[in-house]
Amino acid sequence: MADNRRKEIFDKVSEIVADHFDVDRAKITDDLNLKTDLDADSIDFVEFVLELEDTFNEEIDDDEAEKLSTIGEVVDYIEEHTN
Repeated sequence: MADNRRKEIFDKVSEIVADHFDVDRAKITDDLNLKTDLDADSIDFVEFVLELEDTFNEEIDDDEAEKLSTIGEVVDYIEEHTN
C-alpha cells in the first residue's frame, strides 16, 4: 500500500517539476537533483516549494525545504508529512 502512495506522490511531484522546469517527465527520477540537474535558482526553488505546498496542502518549513535536493527526498518528505 505504501508503494502505491509513494507512486501517487512521485507522479504529482513529477508533474509539477515537468511543468515548472519544462522537463520531459520520462527524465524525472528519484535521483534527479533540483539544483544541479534542473539548474534551479533560489526563486525557481521557492516557487516549486510553494506549488508543492498548494498541491499537497502541507506547509514545508523553509529550513526543511533547503535540505530537499532530489526528487526522491521531496517525495519522501511529503509522504512522511501528509496523511
